[in-house]
Amino acid sequence: MITFPNAKINIGLDIIRRRPDGYHDLVTAMVPTDWRDVLEIVPASAPASTLTVTGRSVDCPPESNLVMKALRLMQRTYGLDRVGEMDIYLHKVIPDGAGLGGGSADAAFTLRMVNDIAGLGASQSELARLAASLGADCAFFVYNTPMLCTGIGDRLSPLPLSLNGLTLAIIKPDSISVNTRQAYSGVTPAVPDVPLPDLLALPVSEWQGRVVNAFEASVFPQFPALSAIKTRLLSLGALYASMSGSGSAIYALFDSSAHHADKLSVTISAAFPSCHIHVSPTWQ
Repeated sequence: MITFPNAKINIGLDIIRRRPDGYHDLVTAMVPTDWRDVLEIVPASAPASTLTVTGRSVDCPPESNLVMKALRLMQRTYGLDRVGEMDIYLHKVIPDGAGLGGGSADAAFTLRMVNDIAGLGASQSELARLAASLGADCAFFVYNTPMLCTGIGDRLSPLPLSLNGLTLAIIKPDSISVNTRQAYSGVTPAVPDVPLPDLLALPVSEWQGRVVNAFEASVFPQFPALSAIKTRLLSLGALYASMSGSGSAIYALFDSSAHHADKLSVTISAAFPSCHIHVSPTWQ
């Protein structure tokens, strides 16, 4: 079985409070994109499971990879006799350290695929509960539809948000990765004057300056190049630009009627050398 785990972007991210357990309560909208990895899973050809990774380098031993952690979780939960051993082939396309959730997507898609291959019959809610134990973003990718995420990002509710008619551009500098712990260390939690869902109900053309990512105040002083990318995207005609998650990817939404994806890709590639770039028309 082959699937294509996709990246996400965060539209708005409010950090509400620091919790007694050291985590933070936040409010953010997560939206799937069509920047995708490639994941193949088949029953193992030998007594033990294997993981083969190609594409972008992933610097961790196989058993530490979220994909293998997801497989092991399914084996523990449903029994090795039902799940069996698997050979997994992961081709990485989505950049790491970008706030795009590539590793979380790979893990969630692994849960979904193992469920189908082994005929376990687990529901979406069951898989989402398991996914949440692997990482806060993982549960989102079980549903893989626009969601309002609260708590530590693990409480999900469907969000009536459509980005039809827009072109998405994502830019991830090759030389910049943001440490999430470091990004949180510079944040001052605060409850926004206007709740994020109310702001997202406005036209996209009214989001800039209102729909904010609280991490930008912490991350941009450390990495001025990210702020410069956002400013440049707006100067190129973006309706809205923001950092995704805790960075380091910056994305922008353009009116498709004024910015055809193919021409925009050429423009952005010229404007941002030494960056990983993805430009696509609407994906919903």
